[in-house]
Amino acid sequence: MGDAELEARQCLINPEYDPLPTSLLRCLYVGHFLSRWSARMWEFSVALYMINIWPDSLLLTALYGVVESASVALFGPIIGEWVNTLAYVKVLQLWTVSQNLSFIAAGVAVMVLLVYSSLKSIIFTPLVLVTYLSGAVAVLSTLAGTILIEREWVVVMSEDQPTGVLAKLNSVLRRIDLVCKLCAPVVSGFIVSFVSLTASAIFLALWNVVSVCVEYWLLSSVYEGIPALRLKDSNRKQNPSSDPEPSKSISEQNSDLPIENKNNIPSPETHAFGCFSILPCLGAWKVYLNQEVVLPGLSLALLFFTVLSFGSLMTAVLEWEGIPAYQIGIARGISAIVGITATFTYPILESKIATLRTGLWSIWSQWSILLICVGSIWVKNKLPSAYMLMSGVAASRLGLWMFDLAVIQQMQDQVPASDRCIVGGVQNSIQSAMDLLGYIMGVIVSNPEHFWVLILISFVIVTSAAILYTLHIWRVRKHLFHFDKLYGLTQRFLGSSS
Repeated sequence: MGDAELEARQCLINPEYDPLPTSLLRCLYVGHFLSRWSARMWEFSVALYMINIWPDSLLLTALYGVVESASVALFGPIIGEWVNTLAYVKVLQLWTVSQNLSFIAAGVAVMVLLVYSSLKSIIFTPLVLVTYLSGAVAVLSTLAGTILIEREWVVVMSEDQPTGVLAKLNSVLRRIDLVCKLCAPVVSGFIVSFVSLTASAIFLALWNVVSVCVEYWLLSSVYEGIPALRLKDSNRKQNPSSDPEPSKSISEQNSDLPIENKNNIPSPETHAFGCFSILPCLGAWKVYLNQEVVLPGLSLALLFFTVLSFGSLMTAVLEWEGIPAYQIGIARGISAIVGITATFTYPILESKIATLRTGLWSIWSQWSILLICVGSIWVKNKLPSAYMLMSGVAASRLGLWMFDLAVIQQMQDQVPASDRCIVGGVQNSIQSAMDLLGYIMGVIVSNPEHFWVLILISFVIVTSAAILYTLHIWRVRKHLFHFDKLYGLTQRFLGSSS
């Protein structure tokens, strides 16, 4: 069936159906790309800046990671409430301007520190603090944009659209992020290697000067061009307590299951509690804990409490074990490519076995592949052990990113519209808290020879996350596998063999 015939049939079934304009989708994707490129470029470069500013010490790099993770952990719920309260255009303005201006300020501060090394004795600490605070504001602004686009706009845009549109939008946005994660470090590394660190900081600042205008124009065009966004924004401002029915992609999958929907509807006490400006974080946490998807959210957050990723800790250990930097970069690129593959695989798998079971299969596949990393502990030779570790982490990204998409879609479908942004803010706060614990774990076990301890702890955390999500599936579906279907397939296979 062609696209034109499918759209014609959809119009007959649903007279209100209006396909999303391709040009506006491109504007959404390009605007999202510009935002994620800036974030990924800074994420890679900041560690190089800090090490060069204070050689032979990871102190500045580690402190920056603590400040960034702690800022999201503490203020994530507040950001979620702001996105939930303010108009879409206001959030868009604050997000794009504050993110790009923060990166510009950080780039200028780093450039001064790199060029005028004699300033260290005079204003070294203030400039470092400017870099830290600018990075913290940038990551909080990026969080606001992530909540607005990935947790709010795509849900509104996919309403009254054919089945699978939401999964496709989620996959494309995640694919864009992973492409930026793959390519932005390559571009930054090329500038650092063949020009200079200072040139990299200048390029970062100039990129954001241009990006802020283009990014805002593209995303505001999406807002103005899609009536559903304007209508939703208007209804939200007029009646903020109203709760439109959530999307049905998951509820239809489990329509025959005894799910208690009353937990999806926040009580008046919850809204009243969240209105107290003195305790915004507590109100947001109460809203989050009242959701049906709290267990999947906690499972996803636990996966951030790990060293089994190509982060700063694992990269440092690989370099200590004698792996050349270019090989680490290639492995990181392969990891990103595997993650991009997950964004293509997820919509196919989700259409076959539904969102809940896609998450189940994804997280246990990640767990299975990470057994390779655990096995690397008992390999005596450092190089084979390191290669096993890198291959296991890279291959596990397929399950990780599919699980990430599955949990995000469950939150989009099952969280009421009035609470969606608040839940997104708290979710990112928990994830950053887990990330912060990972930095603390690295400080406690700082000897590279004892990295195997961190591998085992990380594997236990992933196991706990998989078990927690499995318990959620059992609580909702009352079973894990369709043994009757499995028995039927087995019988058909045996019959064909005989």
